Amino acid sequence: MLLSNRINAIEESATLAMAAKAREFKNKGVDVISLSLGEPDFKTPQHICDAAKKAIDDGKYFAYPPVPGYQDLREAIAAKYQKENGVPYKAENIVVSNGAKQSIANVMLAILNPGDEVIIFSPFWVSYDALVRLTEAKPVLVKGTMENDFKVTATQVEQAITSKTKAIIFSSPCNPTGSVFSRKELEAISAVVLKHPGLLVIADEIYEHINFTGDQTSMASLPGMFERTITVNGFAKGFAMTGWRVGYIAAPKWIADGSNKVQGQITSANCSISQRGALAAITGDLTPTKKMVEEYRKRRELVYHLLKEIPGVKANYPQGAFYFFPDVSSYFGKSDGTTILKNSDDLCLWMLEKGHVSLVPGGAFGDDRCVRLSYAASEKDLTEALRRMKEILATLK
Repeated sequence: MLLSNRINAIEESATLAMAAKAREFKNKGVDVISLSLGEPDFKTPQHICDAAKKAIDDGKYFAYPPVPGYQDLREAIAAKYQKENGVPYKAENIVVSNGAKQSIANVMLAILNPGDEVIIFSPFWVSYDALVRLTEAKPVLVKGTMENDFKVTATQVEQAITSKTKAIIFSSPCNPTGSVFSRKELEAISAVVLKHPGLLVIADEIYEHINFTGDQTSMASLPGMFERTITVNGFAKGFAMTGWRVGYIAAPKWIADGSNKVQGQITSANCSISQRGALAAITGDLTPTKKMVEEYRKRRELVYHLLKEIPGVKANYPQGAFYFFPDVSSYFGKSDGTTILKNSDDLCLWMLEKGHVSLVPGGAFGDDRCVRLSYAASEKDLTEALRRMKEILATLK
């Protein structure tokens, strides 16, 4: 009757848990504004949908696809990285999976042994820590500060490396902070990595298109890092394709082969029709993506200014993705007369119950002082959500 130790060692995804709570309230007729899920509120661009429909009508994509993905899609992904990111990937380096989350899980299972250590840049996406523990390896959190835009430094990385360190994982642009590592910062980190034979980097680039800096540097493009880097990416964020579930890795062939072996035993290939949509996305016109990014840029400005109007809330100015990760710890220890807020979990649950705004506790991302707010929502909903937050927080004493 007992679950395995590895399952008992991980928690339910905090983002999915808060989204589920928000749905419970909505099902009861409560007007909840959900800012908890990292999900674009835009529809998938029409040319992608049209390609998927054509694939169905053609009647050729009814059979199991190759486990690592269709050859033409893998070639297109490799060509994209050659042209846009300066990384000489080939189709043999690409494994297409059921979302970037599975891509990361495949890699973790392929390269980690019990007792290995993985350095996680914190704040971090909630599943990094859980997936490391699922393999019975040990997560080692290295924390960035708001003063440094939540970014970890090369010196911190060097200090965290031990004889058991197998890999480093981070995202840029970052979920949950929106931080973007510059080329110079990544060069400094890569210099540290190259001093340690066998140390790998898992670089999550899922938000690469939602980058307001104009500088998206791939770790694998830096000198000496091609053989040390597993690049993770996908179609969910930049192409508004969350439900299509298409992610991928680009990695040295031996790691791609290992990930392919894992995937072959767990899920086999990604959905055939989703892959045809993904091919249209990566080879097609990026105008819809660019329009979405401009909308996110406007929303970032709106939310940043509205957050500044809430007393006691501190926020950095995110350079990418579609999140804010404000520090709300000034409200810890305060009460509305019946409830005392002790941490970010308390604050998020209280905000959902009293203000009907759904956020995600920062503790799940490695910093309990903060909460994650997604601005992948309409300007109307964002304005109303921030109004509610300001109003309800003002009741605390």
